[in-house]
Amino acid sequence: MPEVKPKKKIRVLRIINRFNIGGPTFNATFLTRFLGDDYETMLVGGLPEPDESDSLHIPESYGISPVLIEELVRTPNLSSDRKAYKRIKEIIRDFQPDIVHTHASKAGALGRKAAISCKVPVIVHTFHGHVFHSYFGKLKTKLFKEIERNLAKKSTAIIAISDKQKVELCETHKIVSADKTYVVPLGFDLEPFHQKRIDFRTDQRAKLNLQDDEVAIAIIGRLAQIKNHEMFFKAMHTVLDRTTKKVRVFVVGDGMEKENVERWAKELNAKHNNSVELTSWITDIGTFNAAMDLICLTSNNEGTPVSLIEAQAACIPVVSTNVGGVSDIMLDGDTGFIVPVNDDVQFAERVLQLVENKKKREKMSQNGWTFVRDKFHYNTLAANVDSLYKVLLMKRKENEA
Repeated sequence: MPEVKPKKKIRVLRIINRFNIGGPTFNATFLTRFLGDDYETMLVGGLPEPDESDSLHIPESYGISPVLIEELVRTPNLSSDRKAYKRIKEIIRDFQPDIVHTHASKAGALGRKAAISCKVPVIVHTFHGHVFHSYFGKLKTKLFKEIERNLAKKSTAIIAISDKQKVELCETHKIVSADKTYVVPLGFDLEPFHQKRIDFRTDQRAKLNLQDDEVAIAIIGRLAQIKNHEMFFKAMHTVLDRTTKKVRVFVVGDGMEKENVERWAKELNAKHNNSVELTSWITDIGTFNAAMDLICLTSNNEGTPVSLIEAQAACIPVVSTNVGGVSDIMLDGDTGFIVPVNDDVQFAERVLQLVENKKKREKMSQNGWTFVRDKFHYNTLAANVDSLYKVLLMKRKENEA
């Protein structure tokens, strides 16, 4: 019998900005691990910044050893960017990918530029968020928009992680045409968050010295201006002034705004008997979440906030500002509340409703797990991306024929 040659695997080079805690690391990890036997994937990215938490333990926990590019850093720098670009081109030439898939802005700019230069057949970019408002001044924002428009024209496909983000990319900011843009929600391994709520809630609350009648509120993320912790503390002042319940507040994260956050926490603690605790970064956020009763987000701009999906998986109601894809990842009134950006008055009102009403919190708790369980599972993510890749590769072959 003639020898049957093994089917050639589709090679994917996956590039993320850096391995810091956030959606891109999870997304890239699950796509690398669970995309299927048809693929051979190499995952590369930069190191976290000094004010960020290292997330390399995430891919490593799934048996993935990423290639690290030290020059791939967050802040634009001509020297380091040139070195990172050169390194990515070297990797492309060695690996010979059929697809280069970039995640987030810096990786998207350098990775796609390198892929275009090396004539990679299919080039895909995922917008996990964007910097088209609330980050920079008008001139710099205009420059970034022009760069992204140019890169989008030369990309095979653009992935938005929510319907709302697609509208922002295609209609609001006119970065890319709708026919080139595909909506693929993020995917996660959510079962551990749900199970830890069951297994560790009592022990974790004891470790945090939380009494049975105390309501635990947390905000999780970088201490950065875009996260608007100032609004969070304004709202917490109102909540603690008006509530009839015992409340403890936890601020999880670190970053450039740490000095201001410490000052706001000190002011709140002086008025309300040490009600706020700053924890810095927590690696096992699933176990920490098990002890919480409410998770908050006050950002001015987001992509798809991972902390809110994880919270709902852990049966925790959420209160969030209406940014990015928030309205696509939670059900307003059913799994939590969505309020306007920078409206600390309405934010405090919604938090108070949940602090004061235990039955409402419990109802939303169950709704949250039911809502996110299947919609944001990594198997759904992998199946969606697998289908997209094969469509794009087929179109490429048809165009070459």
